[in-house]
Amino acid sequence: MASTNTSTPAQYLIILLDLARQRGVTASAMLAGTELTETGLASIGARISENDFIHVVEQGYLLTGDQALGLHLGTRLNLSAHATVGQAFLTCETLQQVISFFLKYYHILAPALELEYEIKGGRFWLIPRSDYSEGHPVFSHELLFAAICHTMQFLINQPGLSFRIELPYPAPEHAHEYYPLFGDDVRFDCPRGRISFPEEWLEVELPSSNPALLALYEGECKRLLADLKGKVSLAEQTLQLLRRLEGHYPQMPQVASMLNLSPRTFRRRLETEQASFQQLLDQVRAEHASHYLRTTELPLLSIAYMVGFNDVSNFRRAFIKWTGHTPGEIRSGA
Repeated sequence: MASTNTSTPAQYLIILLDLARQRGVTASAMLAGTELTETGLASIGARISENDFIHVVEQGYLLTGDQALGLHLGTRLNLSAHATVGQAFLTCETLQQVISFFLKYYHILAPALELEYEIKGGRFWLIPRSDYSEGHPVFSHELLFAAICHTMQFLINQPGLSFRIELPYPAPEHAHEYYPLFGDDVRFDCPRGRISFPEEWLEVELPSSNPALLALYEGECKRLLADLKGKVSLAEQTLQLLRRLEGHYPQMPQVASMLNLSPRTFRRRLETEQASFQQLLDQVRAEHASHYLRTTELPLLSIAYMVGFNDVSNFRRAFIKWTGHTPGEIRSGA
């Protein structure tokens, strides 16, 4: 589940409400139970809380009966829906510059999302972290991958581009809707979700390139990102930092310094959020260890070393304390 401190662009909500309206569901019905229950869209700002957005999504599934809601929403998220980030895409010189810009500023669109990427086997792979879709794996992957596919097809101006899609869940009843959008190479029941395309696409030149405008848009994106980070809790900032430092777990004073705080201030601010550095560090080490257990065949000793333990027995005791499960249970899927 998303942090209460994360938020979603209001444009995404408006498009989702219009999607529901086309299926005979009113905005008031969709917004019931959110902070917008009384005022509706009259008082909506630039962003809404992630919890409210998730609630509206759940209402959407319930009221519209549309089990492919993530796919249908993702394909409606055009460049205008992505606001400044989307306009910046149009001014890039190549698709590679678009991808680089996206990787720098995607938190403006989805603060809770953490992405990894790699170029391997002649393909570019974009990989959301395994904890990204907890609770809503089908919707989350459909929305992200459909939006990426739709945006790239528009930028390259070639409808029908084929992607390779790997999804960490069984084929849903509406799986037939994936193929017209992504192509034939869609795979279910994979260890993690990934989307990829040929590396050569990165060199495709875009017709609307405008370096001067891109510089202006980037300045605005820097401002938006800085403003957004200021609204994220210190605990969430700490988690994001530790997740990026996978395999390297610094001591509390080092993390405080990375976040431009003194150790004393860092500790005090976490206490006001009812959190502690050790608790956050253990959470991240549990996430990383669980990922290795589920997606690799590495021996327990190797995994123990990777998350900061010198022997298996101490790692096993800590893992049970963190998760309530043994490493073997996580590895077997029990």
